[in-house]
Amino acid sequence: MTDKKAAPPMMGRRPAGMRGGPVEKAKDFKGTMKNLLRYIDAFRTQVILVVCLAAFSSVFSIVGPKILGKATTKLFEGLMAWMGGMGLLTDFRYIGNCIALLVVLYVISALFSYLQSFIMSGVSMKITYRFRKDISEKINRLPLAYFDARSHGEVLSRITNDVDTVNQTLNQSLTQIITSAATLVGVLVMMLTISIRMTLVTLLIIPLSMGLIMGVVKRSQKYFRDQQKYLGMINGHIEENYAGHNVVQAFNGEAEAIRIFNSLNRSLYGTAWKSQFLSGMMMPIMSFVGNLGYVAVCILGGYLAVHRVIDIGDIQAFIQYVRSFNQPIAQLANISNTLQSTAAAAERVFEFLNEEEEIGESEDPIHLDKVEGHVEFRRVHFGYTSDKIIINDFSADVKAGQMVAIVGPTGAGKTTVVKLLMRFYELNGGSILIDGHDILDFTRKDLRSMFGMVLQDTWLYHASVRENIRYGCFGKSDEDVVRAAKAACCDEFIRSLPGGYDMVVNEEASNLSQGQKQLLTIARTFLSDPPILILDEATSSIDTRTEVLIQKAMSNLMEGRTSFVIAHRLSTIRDADLILVMKDGDIIEQGSHETLLAKKGFYADLYMSQFENGNMEEEE
Repeated sequence: MTDKKAAPPMMGRRPAGMRGGPVEKAKDFKGTMKNLLRYIDAFRTQVILVVCLAAFSSVFSIVGPKILGKATTKLFEGLMAWMGGMGLLTDFRYIGNCIALLVVLYVISALFSYLQSFIMSGVSMKITYRFRKDISEKINRLPLAYFDARSHGEVLSRITNDVDTVNQTLNQSLTQIITSAATLVGVLVMMLTISIRMTLVTLLIIPLSMGLIMGVVKRSQKYFRDQQKYLGMINGHIEENYAGHNVVQAFNGEAEAIRIFNSLNRSLYGTAWKSQFLSGMMMPIMSFVGNLGYVAVCILGGYLAVHRVIDIGDIQAFIQYVRSFNQPIAQLANISNTLQSTAAAAERVFEFLNEEEEIGESEDPIHLDKVEGHVEFRRVHFGYTSDKIIINDFSADVKAGQMVAIVGPTGAGKTTVVKLLMRFYELNGGSILIDGHDILDFTRKDLRSMFGMVLQDTWLYHASVRENIRYGCFGKSDEDVVRAAKAACCDEFIRSLPGGYDMVVNEEASNLSQGQKQLLTIARTFLSDPPILILDEATSSIDTRTEVLIQKAMSNLMEGRTSFVIAHRLSTIRDADLILVMKDGDIIEQGSHETLLAKKGFYADLYMSQFENGNMEEEE
């Protein structure tokens, strides 16, 4: 449930750059943008070309109203001459040339716009590809401690939502920024060439528009924040109840679930309609203020035309420029929100890429032709944090082929020992040796290939049963897979499945029982044929009859191999060569079953409590 709960806030998030919504801001906007520019710098030539194309596209479209205004003036002069009885003196050739020039300019502008979009789409997708590639490679270099401290949903959101946000900004907003800026400057220059006084009137309207908009945004911010909060809460409530629907019904919790939903839904409704109403007021306000500007321009333009200060066509051109001037201002205001959201998303990606990685591999790694399985712990010290050491001065010598059992109450840290063996964590002191060589002298790939693991929590992926067994040993034949399945006592149930070995395990493996999934992971270990085994509560999800078969198969599998077995049922590890007893994260006792019983310590108490409660078989 932890991972799933990470999703609702993302589901409830407003699209980046949407007017009126609260925008998550980056802690270091400038630093994040510098890092992002380093990624973009690899495509400097393409980006410069896009900037040029965007600027030219804007320039060609900006010149259009000016030319159209001249054609309008020519047509107006001809009509006035005709009305004055001087005949139709309109220069249709001039007007035709103006229209032809306009068509050429707009076609060129559209072509440049198409080219810039085409090039920028390629650049943004390449940057996105590089982001995801870097994140994927980074995941494999991060220590297990990083993932222990974070939910899977949080990590996944960086490779999906955050990267997508950056991609959309690069693909859309970057060219829009260039186009809007070029349009704004170009339109302002053209307006000044027509009339300075009319331009000043237009500019005076902008503070009024911005003031009204900022007032609306300020009032709507709290409602948008509340809307996001309640949306995340209601999504989480629905997902939680859907995932545990059978539990809700079994405990008659439907009425309480509906009551909570209705309460959240009412709160969401109250904040949502207020936020949407206030944000919906912005466009009418901008339109109203813009229309006031048109009225002022028309009145002043008419006055100047009467006094022959400007031509009638210039008024028509100026009105078009006013419309073109207001649009990029609104776009840039909207894009500023998008940039803030993008910076926040990019910052999370860069934070992930800058996380501390695992200790590097040995420069001269050891490669063993054959692994005997002799494991030695020499004065091992370890703590998940440096200020809290949980394994103190632990030493043990495990001969090749011996069975080592690790026992203790839940949360004692039993799994920690095997994680140290495979270098999922680094030691704070001491060393672990395999066949006389420090595990630091092996590459992680070679070290982990020595181990075969059967964990309490099974993991199967969306593929056929055959491919799930073959995972990690992709070169094995179908016959090898079947032999491994038979050894793991799962061949019979596999053949009874629809499609047998070719049945596809769905994404959550819900078309298999927990015991069946456990058997498949055991078959996977049989197939890998490792020199050292790690069995972490391997039979915890298997019925008693199947457990007898698995125990027999495990005995055959462990023969001649060094085995580390984590078990709650102490009856299964009485024959272990060495038993490590853990409590509160520390190893408090070690020895054989008989030796530990004779000590009458913690292990003896644990063993007798299971015996007295009837949770284990009586000794023969």
